[in-house]
Amino acid sequence: MSDTAEITQWLSAARDGDRVALDRVLSTLYRELHSMARRQLGNQNGHTLDATGLVHEAYIRLVGRADAQFEDRAHFFAYAASAMRSVVVDYARQRLAVKRGGDLHRVTDLPEDVGGGMRINEELLGLDTALTRLADVDSKLAQVVELRYFAGLSEAEIATLLKRSERSVRRDWQKARLYLLASLQD
Repeated sequence: MSDTAEITQWLSAARDGDRVALDRVLSTLYRELHSMARRQLGNQNGHTLDATGLVHEAYIRLVGRADAQFEDRAHFFAYAASAMRSVVVDYARQRLAVKRGGDLHRVTDLPEDVGGGMRINEELLGLDTALTRLADVDSKLAQVVELRYFAGLSEAEIATLLKRSERSVRRDWQKARLYLLASLQD
């Protein structure tokens, strides 16, 4: 049986509440999740959150949700990206709570690529709020942003996961980026 077929079976069992199957999926895909986390965090100095910690925290959120259901590999990675986003945003909020009284910086740009990792600061919190608004308007665009920005996946990887053309993913990324920039500047 291929890895993909096994993972699909385990995802199906996990959807039915089988925690052992979910553990199998996570252990099988751990390396990919760790790579996602490493790309997301980049070379963050002075932070206590590292790639391993991010994966573990995301795992706790994945298994802690009774309503977490994964139709397929793409859905699993989208959910993992969302869980990682949540962990990083919570970390940024806690970190900034210690620094209360500092000026909030206005976001003026949304990088095309987060190859060096995203900055965990108040700009991240603004992005999270704007992304939540975008999800209310168009969840498909928000999913592309989560996979690209928070999971660090390329347009080609996103296209493969979502079973769409790379060109349509690129268009969605451009539309989402324009929406987010406008939202962040308001």
